[in-house]
Order: sequence, then C-alpha cells, then structure tokens
Amino acid sequence: MVGDTPIINVSDVLEYLFCPRFIYYIYCLDIPQHEERRFKVLKGRKVHEERRINNPEYLRKKLGVTHRETSVFLASKKHHIKGVVDEVLFLEEGKAAPLEYKFAEYKNKVFETYKHQLTLQALMIQENYNIEVNRGFICYTRSNNLIKEIDIKPSEIKKASQTIDEILQIIEKGFYPNKTKHKNKCIDCCYRNICT
Repeated sequence: MVGDTPIINVSDVLEYLFCPRFIYYIYCLDIPQHEERRFKVLKGRKVHEERRINNPEYLRKKLGVTHRETSVFLASKKHHIKGVVDEVLFLEEGKAAPLEYKFAEYKNKVFETYKHQLTLQALMIQENYNIEVNRGFICYTRSNNLIKEIDIKPSEIKKASQTIDEILQIIEKGFYPNKTKHKNKCIDCCYRNICT
C-alpha cells in the first residue's frame, strides 16, 4: 500500500485483461481463486525454480547479455504494481530486458498475456534501474528452450499504466465492472457460479 492506494500484482493485471470481474471478486469481495491448485501453475513454478538454478549459458551469448539477475522482486511506487521477474537481462547495447520462462510449447504465436506481462515488467525495470527497456524475451521450456523476442513500445508501456489505473479504480471505488465479452472464457472460470 502506498498511502491509501494498494499495490497490485502483475498477475492481477493479467487476470483483469482476462476478465475485469476477477479484480472485483478478489479485492472487493475477498474471494480467492485458488490458482495454486491448478496443475500448470504448480508445474510452471517448478520450472521457474529449475531454470533459476540451471540457466543455460548459451542464452547470454545468443542475446548479447553482459550480466543478469534472477528471480528479481520489483515494485513500482509510481504505478502501484509489484511482481517477480524470472530474469532481468542487461544487454551489451546498454539497455535491459525481462526474460520469462513459460512451461509451454511455441505454436507460431506469442500469447497477448505474455506480451502484457513483459510490458509490465519493462515498466518496473525502467523505474527501478533507470534504464531503457524496449524488448523482452520468452523462453518456451517445452520447445527445447526456444527464445522469442518481443518488442516493447513506449505506447504499450503507457497503455499498461492506464490499465493499472482502471484496476485501482475498481478496488478503491468497489464498483462491479462488466464481464468479458468472450463467453468462452466463462466456461472454465472459477467464479462462474457466482458471476451474474
């Protein structure tokens, strides 16, 4: 909490982008979603820990990394957001980049969720290290550690900041937002039985 304004998690923003009502149920009604029980979440956490310990050296050469920090907790007082970055990479060109490990296969497309996560992390890295971030990386562990580079534009960082403001409005004012327009997301939602 900064003053009267809460600090939200990067995962809260991703949940909001999935469906705005997640924020209402979690923060306003205090109904947890119990994501820690889901297989992919548990497996993903195990993969993150293994990668933290056994990160392949080739990554540094291939990406032009001079040094890296692993499992970095970052918080932004300005944007009221916090989270852990799998790796903060410092690059030869004098910039930095987040790298995230995903327990997933690459199927010719980078999910928007991954792009949003990297953008939020870029926002925090820029504030905490006072260094430019214009790209991030996803490592697909189920595709032989394939690395995909994602461009991060200043307009995307600005949009991420606006999304955080929208979330804080829901929390602080306690209003019930519209649900997602994509009904297929409701099928496997943990709140489907109480969502009207």
